[in-house]
Amino acid sequence: MGEDADILLADARYRWVQAIIEQCVDHTAVTIPKWTTRLDNVVLHRVLGIPLFLVVMYLMFLFSINVGGAFQDFFDISSETIFVSGLATALNALQAPGWLIALLANGIGKGINTTITFVPVIGAMFLFLALLEDSGYMARAAFVVDRGMRALGLPGKAFVPMIVGFGCNVPAVMGARTLEHKRDRILTIMMSPFMSCGARLAIFAVFAAAFFPNSGQNIVFALYLVGIGMALLTGLVLRKTLLHGEPSPFVLELPPYHVPHVRTLLLHAWQRLKGFVFRAGRLIIPICMLIGALNAINLDGTLSLVDGDMNSLLSSLGRWVTPIFAPMGIYADNWPATVGLVTGILAKEVVVGSLNTLYSQVGHLTSIAPVDGFQLWTSLVEAARSIPANLSQLGGALANPLVAEAPIHSLDQGVYGVMYRYFDGKIGAFAYLLFVLLYFPCISTTAAMLRELHRGWAIFSICWMTGIAYGASVFFYQAATWSRHPLSSSLWLSGVGAAFAVTIWAIRWVATQQFQVTFTVPPTLTLPHKTGGGN
Repeated sequence: MGEDADILLADARYRWVQAIIEQCVDHTAVTIPKWTTRLDNVVLHRVLGIPLFLVVMYLMFLFSINVGGAFQDFFDISSETIFVSGLATALNALQAPGWLIALLANGIGKGINTTITFVPVIGAMFLFLALLEDSGYMARAAFVVDRGMRALGLPGKAFVPMIVGFGCNVPAVMGARTLEHKRDRILTIMMSPFMSCGARLAIFAVFAAAFFPNSGQNIVFALYLVGIGMALLTGLVLRKTLLHGEPSPFVLELPPYHVPHVRTLLLHAWQRLKGFVFRAGRLIIPICMLIGALNAINLDGTLSLVDGDMNSLLSSLGRWVTPIFAPMGIYADNWPATVGLVTGILAKEVVVGSLNTLYSQVGHLTSIAPVDGFQLWTSLVEAARSIPANLSQLGGALANPLVAEAPIHSLDQGVYGVMYRYFDGKIGAFAYLLFVLLYFPCISTTAAMLRELHRGWAIFSICWMTGIAYGASVFFYQAATWSRHPLSSSLWLSGVGAAFAVTIWAIRWVATQQFQVTFTVPPTLTLPHKTGGGN
């Protein structure tokens, strides 16, 4: 036949393999349900996809703040009854010294109470995220956002690990290692810390209850959008300066839609919540004890018997640092807010505990003596009754979130009243939240960045985030209060704009120098001489 024997042999082998495959493999066509196609036509629509994604994110915050907040009174009252008032009563019955009661009840007990209080809000958010992931929508959200990110020249794959950042920034940073190209990994890691994590949500919930009781979910939603916007701005700046290049192709398998199983949702939410609570508790409780100790020791080394003593080590440190934050509305008498920011560098979960401890002491709300007429059962019944009372108001909250009341505490009670007295109203509180949202990432996130990137990138991220946080907070506060002091506000606004322009110029200059060093060909190139004859 004139054909090579090797070709004939290979052809015979392939025919034999094909015959076996035809007998063993069932070629059944997979039919996609029509409703899935119709739903994807809406969810993945070029115009409707992103607005639908924003609506879903808003529903998540609405669910977390209102539904989760409905259970917050129960956790707050019951944990305060057991770990603070109950513990103080028991120690007093044992005739324990005052310093021991303060250490155990107002230190450890208050730390446990603070940790448990924001469990329902964080748990509600984790439950909603599990619902989005298990239903198949989260992968489609990444696909939808990819189009917008590519319009800015950013990698679409970056959004996949960034979504994880809504729960915690550490796995978001570590998830960037799945990206193939180094440039994409750097961009993703630099953008991920701007995604507001669950710990920040706890802080937002506290301030929403104190300053925005009628529109808390709207404020939280706005803060999350600001975080996403700053992440995109960071990626765009780096894309145009230090990290040139075209975005990598984005291939993503869309899982089929299915109705999530309740047991699976609860299991996923519980695993995330348990890790968050134990991680937060290990930090909040020692920090509350340390803050209490620093607040009880005066500069001369003597013990202070007055809560919030202005001569204590903690108040002196806070008053020394606070003038730096005056342009964003944090004045000298509000030094607890500054201390909260400092402790937040360790972990954002600690900020709530720090503020709770400090404002309680500054407002003289703490007492080492047990509450008169302490009744365990009565307090627990009151805590249980708060759940149906708050749930009964949930319908109005979901139907009209602009007039919904936050089911936590009123402003004239406890710490919330003290906070409202020391901050410059809603403007000062929102400026403070902007700084909390954008500034120095926590130690765990910083350590993850050091593991995944060069040390220089981690330092640049810290400086960039803190600078953006300070500039955004000052710009917002000065713009919102411009009518009070037009001249100084105009100077601050101009200064922030000039500082941002100089920063961008410096980054471009560094990028130019880096490009020249990396890609400039040397003026002379000496080739090795060949030995021996021949051409």
